[in-house]
Amino acid sequence: MKDLKRKIVRLVVLAVLAGALIFARLKTNNMFVSLFAMIFLVLFCETLILLVLGLIKPRTHRGQTLLTIIASLGKYVAAIVILCWGLSILGVNVSGILASVGVLTLVVGFSAESLIADVITGFFMLFENQYNVGDIVEVGGFRGTVCEIGIRTTSIMDVGGNVKIVNNSEMKNILNRSDRVSVSASTIDIPYETDLESLEAAIPGLMDEIYQKHGEDMLSAPQYLGVQALGSSGITLKFIVEVEEQNIFKGARILNHDLLLGFRKLGVECPYPQLDVHCK
Repeated sequence: MKDLKRKIVRLVVLAVLAGALIFARLKTNNMFVSLFAMIFLVLFCETLILLVLGLIKPRTHRGQTLLTIIASLGKYVAAIVILCWGLSILGVNVSGILASVGVLTLVVGFSAESLIADVITGFFMLFENQYNVGDIVEVGGFRGTVCEIGIRTTSIMDVGGNVKIVNNSEMKNILNRSDRVSVSASTIDIPYETDLESLEAAIPGLMDEIYQKHGEDMLSAPQYLGVQALGSSGITLKFIVEVEEQNIFKGARILNHDLLLGFRKLGVECPYPQLDVHCK
């Protein structure tokens, strides 16, 4: 909401400035008045386009991706239009510059190799649908939600609100965790003295109880996989549950909490490290 208000205020200010300068241009033939009128007019059009894009609420991640790409492209287009149109107003032969830009392109091309790679990679990722805005990805050990995809960069936000900006050419070996169902896992220890067969007979009922309490965070009832390990102080049991990727840590916390309380209701306490002393 704050961002929307800020864009509306900016739009109104640019409209007033552009209108005033255009009116002044009609009264005078001043080159600099024309230049500033053009700049504010282009910025007004750019802000209007961004405002309209912000009001669109796509239903899919693909739609959100296209909106962020268009918004990023609009900023570059606005900058190029202001540059070329401004030079034309100042009396510079823009067509002559564009005709001789071939030689300059070779020089700039080598120095801007990474920039070109970012842009080209961005378009390939868009067409190949490798990831979209809203997907949860992991790149170089950083895990987060894609919040923006631009012409050059991709912004990823982790659960703590930290945003990492990665050049598109560096988006390699991406693990898109939104492509399939995720699994939360939990392990819990029980004493060796526990009647394992009786406990395993009561576990299905406990799993159904947990699912009924937290069905909105789980895609199915938790599953008991069996004995995971025979530890020094107890027997380790393993449980998993299918969840959406954004709930993968929450699902594990729920399992840890409810398994502990559920086992206590069944008369099973978690063991703690013990030391046996043998005296002759």
